[in-house]
Amino acid sequence: MASDVSLPPEASTYSRLIAMQFMGTERPWLNLYGIRVRPVAAFGSVSTKDLVDPALIHRCLPDELLFEVFARMTPYTLGRAACVCRKWKYTIRNPSLWRSACLKTWQLSGPITNYQLAHSIYDGSWKKMWVHRPRIRMDGLYVSRNTYIRVGVAEWKVTNPVHVVCYYRYLKFYPNGKFLYKISSQKLKEVAKCMNFRASKTDCVHKGDYGLDGDLIKAAILYPGLRRTLLRIHLRVRGTTVGANNRLDLLKLVTTGVDDSELNDPNDDMLGVVEGWQEDETHNPDVPAITHKRGLTPFVFVPFEEVETSVLNLPVDQMDYFVTG
Repeated sequence: MASDVSLPPEASTYSRLIAMQFMGTERPWLNLYGIRVRPVAAFGSVSTKDLVDPALIHRCLPDELLFEVFARMTPYTLGRAACVCRKWKYTIRNPSLWRSACLKTWQLSGPITNYQLAHSIYDGSWKKMWVHRPRIRMDGLYVSRNTYIRVGVAEWKVTNPVHVVCYYRYLKFYPNGKFLYKISSQKLKEVAKCMNFRASKTDCVHKGDYGLDGDLIKAAILYPGLRRTLLRIHLRVRGTTVGANNRLDLLKLVTTGVDDSELNDPNDDMLGVVEGWQEDETHNPDVPAITHKRGLTPFVFVPFEEVETSVLNLPVDQMDYFVTG
């Protein structure tokens, strides 16, 4: 009879594989339902009960050393670390972490002004001040992508060719009131390597001074040469989200002449030189004051870790225009 016939092991294994196609994907996390996990007390809890932290890093690393690790992180890294677990979240709420970040970012305002603003406007919360007060980000580059149309020369054709020319403005700020400026057709990943104070003259990286007043930035750069030209830049800081500060609107771009007698040292503060100047004022008749109306595309902030993968590295044939938002 058919019931007395025994199937070989290979046949039974094959039948199980056929049946597994209709059983769905294995979900091992379903075994966790019904298992009660003891919650971890918040950092600094007043509970007198002994608490055994289940995390190995918390059992091996004392709270003092954990705090020292957080103290050496950037504010944006602290924000990511606060999402890891409840203990890290409460530890990162320590005001001293955000106080040091605020005093470093707005060091040009001075500690007394920063303390007054923190208590009068931001309810004494340094973290709230960090999130809501306009600031300049220094963990990356601000990039402005500009394009224009240039008519080419016809060769063996009736119609003239048209070229789309793309160039970039790069800004890198420092907490001490200095910044670097470069205008080039090179891509972001190439320029990021030379945007530092050790750049050579062939890199054409210019150094300048800036000041932040609310959300407005005033910057000045001295171009070297036979006829020294002063570039004055007015910017406004904004963000696509609260606390992002990832956009700079280029409000004004003016080039003027400067008298050599006004510059005692090339390292002088350029903002102090142009303080009180009118918009169309120039101190060198050979270099008239010119207000530029083109190439005023807003700057987009790109962190250093995204320099290699940013869409701003795409060629013109793949991205003929770019909307900053």
